Amino acid sequence: MQFEAEKSNLLMSFQNPKQILFTIFKWILICVLTGILSGSASAFFLVALEWVTQYRIHHDRIIWLLPFGGLLVGLSYYYWGESVVKGNNLLLEEYESPKKVIPFKMAPLVLLGTLITHLFGGSAGREGTAVQMGGAIADQFTKLFNLDNSERKILIILGISAGFASVFGTPLAGAIFALEVLYFSKINLKSTVLSFLVAYIAYFTVEFWQVKHTHYSIPVLPDLTFINLIYVIIIGVLSGFAALLFSRSTHFWGSLFSKIKYPPLRPFIGGIILAIAIAGFGLTKFSGLGVPVIVDSFSNANPWYDFLLKILFTGFTLGAGFKGGEVTPLFFVGATLGSALSLVIPLPIAFLAGLGFVAVFSGATHTPIACTVMGIELFGIQPGIFIAIACIIAYFSSGSVGIYKSQIVKGAKYKLYQKWF
Repeated sequence: MQFEAEKSNLLMSFQNPKQILFTIFKWILICVLTGILSGSASAFFLVALEWVTQYRIHHDRIIWLLPFGGLLVGLSYYYWGESVVKGNNLLLEEYESPKKVIPFKMAPLVLLGTLITHLFGGSAGREGTAVQMGGAIADQFTKLFNLDNSERKILIILGISAGFASVFGTPLAGAIFALEVLYFSKINLKSTVLSFLVAYIAYFTVEFWQVKHTHYSIPVLPDLTFINLIYVIIIGVLSGFAALLFSRSTHFWGSLFSKIKYPPLRPFIGGIILAIAIAGFGLTKFSGLGVPVIVDSFSNANPWYDFLLKILFTGFTLGAGFKGGEVTPLFFVGATLGSALSLVIPLPIAFLAGLGFVAVFSGATHTPIACTVMGIELFGIQPGIFIAIACIIAYFSSGSVGIYKSQIVKGAKYKLYQKWF
């Protein structure tokens, strides 16, 4: 039925060539503006994030001010950001049931909140910030171009695609992630093409600003044998369980802190506990993104508990009301889990870390296709079959609830969990 409707619309558009040319020009213009603006916002964010991270590393006592940073974040959202406090979930909800344009203030609020979180040592990521900035920027074109609700859905796809592609430097994965996280069945050809277009525009915008991304590699690959495939399946299952634990941890802490009636006190109290735990026990490597630990895990085996502590600290940080993303911490969890498994699984350490890197992400976001593509973009086509298997297994092993509460999970996985759980 959807195909017939699209076919009918296409035939009608050919009867009015001026209209179709105007539509093409309009959407190309929207993609260019969204890509450049979102890419520039991500470039600024990445530079600022690196600066606050380096400042924290060289002034580690600043973590004792984390409660006051949390209070500032809490107050800013309580008085000015109540309509955008849902973050990524707001984008998903507006896509599923469009109601009103996402306020532009989402972009500066999440940018400031994330930088404060990282400056004072909270454990968080960056994808949520870039995606929310991209979504807020893109949705502003609703009024400018007088778009209806169905066209607004495309804008949200463009914002997510541009934000993800620009912050990680993976345009193919960014475009597919935006489509997959919103559930493929409602995606049409137009939104697919535009998602790829805006992802590359945002990606090259960051390149234009000469902002660099972290590079990872898997120098040695195992042979494609039956026993090695069994090992990869085991990695996928364990990654799925880690993703499940990560998602449930974040939701648990969020639910627990919601019992504090005055919202600004949530990150303040959470900040006190985090500062004591991280600074008091010398666990600063779990602050911020944790990129140095991720890079190191590709060459050195991590302790078995590192991934568990990152799950704990990130879930607690985000649940308490600090701002940031979940994806880079998921990379941390997956890479350190794979690295630790190298002590018991006879496969190259970088290979195991790389599989965990993308597989945990796949399980937590319900996006195995995007994560497979991201793995290929990051590590090359050679380990592609291993990456795909690990991501798919992790996807089916991670439960029916991911990091985004408002994400709708359907298809084979949904039916499986409906039947058995």
